[in-house]
Amino acid sequence: MQNPWTPHFRAFEAYLKLTRGYSVHTLTAYRSDLEKLPAYLELRGWSLGPRGIERLHLDGFLRHLAELGLAARSQARLVSALKSFFAFLVDERVLDTDPTELLRAPKLGRKIPEVLTYEEVRALLGAIDLSTDHGLRDRALLETLYACGLRVSEATGLRLSDLYLQQQFVRVTGKGNKERIVPMGPDAVRHLEIYLAHVRHALPLIKDENVVFLNRRGSGLSRVSVFTAVKKYAAEAGIEKRVSPHTFRHSFATHLIEGGADLRAVQEMLGHESILTTEIYTHLDTDFLRETILSYHPANRN
Repeated sequence: MQNPWTPHFRAFEAYLKLTRGYSVHTLTAYRSDLEKLPAYLELRGWSLGPRGIERLHLDGFLRHLAELGLAARSQARLVSALKSFFAFLVDERVLDTDPTELLRAPKLGRKIPEVLTYEEVRALLGAIDLSTDHGLRDRALLETLYACGLRVSEATGLRLSDLYLQQQFVRVTGKGNKERIVPMGPDAVRHLEIYLAHVRHALPLIKDENVVFLNRRGSGLSRVSVFTAVKKYAAEAGIEKRVSPHTFRHSFATHLIEGGADLRAVQEMLGHESILTTEIYTHLDTDFLRETILSYHPANRN
């Protein structure tokens, strides 16, 4: 006998893939989270499919996860997956009502990301040896990460056809295959032009014809190789903070907010679906302002 959840999970996955453009990795994460519910029901001896689920079952399920020690952030992600799944079933008229409508995820503390000061960014970029092809490529890559606030996957997936260097902007394909246009400063443009003309163009073999950033074998860079490079240059620059490629994205947003940029403009450039996600950088800005007052206001001087 077929599991009553299986056809609905398959339909939901098809919806996420075809309509929302989610990656295989994201689909796998959704499936892993959602399958925890029927596993819990089976453990309790309840032979229930989606049509039999009520709020009391979901409350018990979340208590069970908390007792197992599942982190609050993982619980919140799972609740989000459940809400999306059951909302889909209502839209598809499999269900008349959504049992997750009043379901609440555990409250999460707002995690402030690590950011670099502008001086630290310049020190890190300055640690790159520009006398080598490898260094010229890495400088262009990291300048682009910082200048445009890209996710590492967006940078490694950047195509030549996405570059509009004369106009100083790039076209970025983000989560859900959504495209956005991001301006690019003259430093990043200059280093990209040097890399394209003197390094990429000179590669003896190019396997990924339209990919911007390539290794010496002519293939696109992996996320791991970018992470390794960032850690290496941060160490050489004497930066003791925990730095990753995403740190450039956080620093990009923070420096814009500190400079007075409009929050919705920053949201657009980062490709955030909700402005609530972008608002975390206003908290960083508040910290920056407080430190500035403590450091420079005459009443705080000894």
